[in-house]
Amino acid sequence: MSKASVAVLTFNPFQENTYVVYDDTKECVIFDPGCFEDNEKESLKKFIEDSGLKPVRLINTHCHIDHVFGNLFVSKTWGLDLEIHKGELPVLEAVPAVSQFYGIPAGDPSPAPGRFIEEGEEISFGKTSMKALFTPGHSPASLSFYCEASGFVIAGDVLFRESIGRTDLPGGDFDTLIRSIRTQLLCLDDDVVVHPGHGPSTTIGHERRFNPFL
Repeated sequence: MSKASVAVLTFNPFQENTYVVYDDTKECVIFDPGCFEDNEKESLKKFIEDSGLKPVRLINTHCHIDHVFGNLFVSKTWGLDLEIHKGELPVLEAVPAVSQFYGIPAGDPSPAPGRFIEEGEEISFGKTSMKALFTPGHSPASLSFYCEASGFVIAGDVLFRESIGRTDLPGGDFDTLIRSIRTQLLCLDDDVVVHPGHGPSTTIGHERRFNPFL
């Protein structure tokens, strides 16, 4: 079986990582489209078109404002339903209020989710399968997506290189986050690559040895 590839595009003032995961069938999943400005939306579209990819799923690891800016654009451009964990629905619905509170432009309103992803569910596209890991703590019901065959995990804002997600936002909890990381991520092999919502990629082994929070 061919391995899946991961492309990252970094968008918006929060420097959020949007991931496009694809395999040799050219089917792809777009995770956390943070594209806010028109030129960012066009750069995502251009990458997909230039690569000959066919988006078949739109997934949010969690629904904080910086991860959902491009939901409507992706949904309309490629005719995709938004997929999230049902526990993230209040977070998604709070985005307009959050934008007002922090003085952040909300951008295009996100569509409502078309379906909910269950923890442990296998997310399939092309020849690829990824398992939805329930990793709350940074947000109420964040999911991480593990591709065992290709040795990587899309981790949202749960685990960063030598850091972890913040837990001072509504629905966040430090103890819950640490438990999520230890029970869902640190149990993976050392060479599994972690693709986080911000900053550079890392590996499980590196974080096990050098992350000061763990």
